Parts: sequence; structure tokens; C-alpha cells
Amino acid sequence: MSNYSLALDSYQQYGVDTETAIRKLSTVPISLHCWQGDDIGGFENPEGKITGGGILATGNYPGKASTLEELRDDLEKALSLIPGKHRLNLHACYADFSGGKTIERNKVDIAHFQSWIDWAKGRCLGLDFNPTFFSHPLANDGRTLTHPDDGIRSFWIEHGIACRKIGEEMGRQLGSKTVINIWIPDGYKDIPVDRKGPRELLEKSLDALFCENLDDRFHLDAVESKLFGIGSEAYVAGSHEFYMGYAMKKRTALCLDAGHFHPTEQLADKISSILQFVPSLLLHVSRGVRWDSDHVVLLDDPTRGIMEELVRGDFLHRTHIGLDYFDASINRIAAWVIGTRNTLKALLLAMLEPLPLLRGYEQAGDYTSRLALFEEIKALPFGLVWEEYCLRNNVPSGAAWLQEVKSYEKDVLSRRG
Repeated sequence: MSNYSLALDSYQQYGVDTETAIRKLSTVPISLHCWQGDDIGGFENPEGKITGGGILATGNYPGKASTLEELRDDLEKALSLIPGKHRLNLHACYADFSGGKTIERNKVDIAHFQSWIDWAKGRCLGLDFNPTFFSHPLANDGRTLTHPDDGIRSFWIEHGIACRKIGEEMGRQLGSKTVINIWIPDGYKDIPVDRKGPRELLEKSLDALFCENLDDRFHLDAVESKLFGIGSEAYVAGSHEFYMGYAMKKRTALCLDAGHFHPTEQLADKISSILQFVPSLLLHVSRGVRWDSDHVVLLDDPTRGIMEELVRGDFLHRTHIGLDYFDASINRIAAWVIGTRNTLKALLLAMLEPLPLLRGYEQAGDYTSRLALFEEIKALPFGLVWEEYCLRNNVPSGAAWLQEVKSYEKDVLSRRG
């Protein structure tokens, strides 16, 4: 009997069909974040220098991508080691200006991202997109859409409008809806006198940014909250409460980042409440360590909890899953592979739960059996099902992928300056 047959029989004892779980997992794309590959540098200036806006990648591991071509090569290597069909999440600062001079952010258009669309189309990838409200001289004081200066605020509104149109065209050309996510760093390092004023400006700015109705077959707007950031430790205008209300008002998606809440808050506990009132959810799967430090995703309890809630609540069709972390202290391709594979593993584990049995115990008030079953299924041979999924997708199972990354580091990354 093969290893997979043993797993199939083990799960069948609990009424779980592993084939159904494998098929379901193959339908869920993960949106890989381009900024893991170059420490959020982008290609607007040759030095890739980050300025302003509370963004920080720590570490200096050799081999960072410094050109569009290098970043795409690295992404292709990572995707070749991850089972399934996935997406790429782009920031506006990754525009392709190779054909001429750099264009200001409020003037970018689809031409500056056409090479990304062509690249994605050739690899059957969908694209997601983010305006870049940081790393710019007009964001150096930590304020963008809440800026008291009308001219600066208008600049950032124009940037957001341009990015929505770019995202819509991405979706149209690729035949896959683009999620366009708005995150701003605006806030204060120390206690403010006026908490209301910046939020009133933010609402006004967002209303202007979203004023044009775009084709919802090709695009989806999302807004992302944050508890605090570097330089905005005491106050963030775009809090969870603000964006929860705004998403309900405008019927946008709400983005939940796993690192954007207090360490004692469980993101999984928020999902069913939010989806009772907003149409859809964008998840940025990350790992905060004591603060929003964007560590590589682990197969840990918080990640498993998020995926369990999506599966148990039948929320996958209303949820878009992306990654958002940037670790420059380890091999960047390995960081993509580890985080994405762990996210998929957490999803598969959730899909292998014997939900009818568990629900039956709960509805009958038999909480003893519910707890006992939760614990017993932890010993089932999930790893054998994961191995089968990898084999069917022609990617290495176990840690075999690591050798490919090491070889790529030796042959490619080590030759970069």
C-alpha cells in the first residue's frame, strides 16, 4: 500500500475524503507579494532607497533583486517550488520605467505595468495591485491622504485614482479580477490632540479616490487598517474601526493583516463578524513577533486558525488570500516558498477536518467529544496528503525544494553585486 493510500484510509475512518480536499485546495490561489524579493525597494530610483512612511525590512542577506528581470527570475524560481496556480501582488513603485524617464506617481498609467501584465499572462498568473503611499518625498512626514496641505493630499488622491484604473486594466487583460488595496502610513509618533480631524480628511480623500465606478468584473477595492507603525506608534488614522465602518459604507473589501493587531487579538475570531457586514475580505497573511515585524509565515496556531475559520464558515469564495512579509535576513526566495507552502498546508489541514462529525457533536451539546476529536485528528497523517498534492503538481515534497534554492543561490544570487 502506498503512503497516500494509508492517509486516504486513515481519513476515511472519520468521513473525510482526501481527494475532495486536494481538489478544493487546487482552486485556491495565494497572492505572492513582490516586495519580499527586493526588501520593498521598487524600481523608481537606481539605489532602491526607502524613505518615509514607516516601512522597514531588516537584514542584508546577499543576492537581493535589483532589476525587474532579476525579480521576475526569482519569482519564477519560487513559484516552481510551490504547488498550485497562484497570483502576484504588485506595488506601484515596481513600475517598469525601462523605456524612458521615471514618471511621478500621480501620472503613472497602464503602459508602466504592461510588461508585468505580459509576463503574468505568459505564466497564467493573476495580478493584484497596491498604490504606494510611502517611500516618497511627499510621504516623509508620515502623512498622505490625511495631509493638511491640499496640494500634497491631492497628489496622493490622484495616485490612488491612477492605480485603480491600472488595476482594472490588469484584470481586463488577464481575465482575472485584480484586488486593489489601499494602505496608508498616516499617523503620529506621540499622542495627538486631534484624532478626529485626520480621519475626517481620510474619509474625504477616500471618497474622492473611489468616486469613479469601475467594472467590478475586473477589479475589487479593498482598504487596510493598522494598529500602529514605525513613526505612528501612538495614533494611526486608518484604524480597524475606521476602515470597518468605511468598508460597510462603500461596500469595499476589508483587508485584515495578521500583523496589524494587538498581539493578544486573534485575527481568526474577526472573520465571521466582518463577513456578516461587508461583502468580501482580503487577508494579508503574515507573522508579527511582539510587533508588526512581518516575519515569514509559519504553520503555527494563528495561521491554522485563520484557514480553519475560512473553511468552517464557507468563506473561501468571499476571501482573497495574499502574503505580506519581508525578511531580508534569510534567502528571499526561500522566504517566499516557506511562507506560501505553510499557508497552503494550513488550508489543507482545515479542509481535512471532519466537519460533519464536529458540527454534530457541537449541535448535540457534546463538547467532550468535540474536544476529543479535535485532539485526535492532530495525529492523522496530513503530511502524506501534502506530499501527494506536491507530487501531482510536479514540485518537490518535504525539504527537497531547499536544495534547488541553494543551487540557485550558488549559480545566480551569488553573482549579483
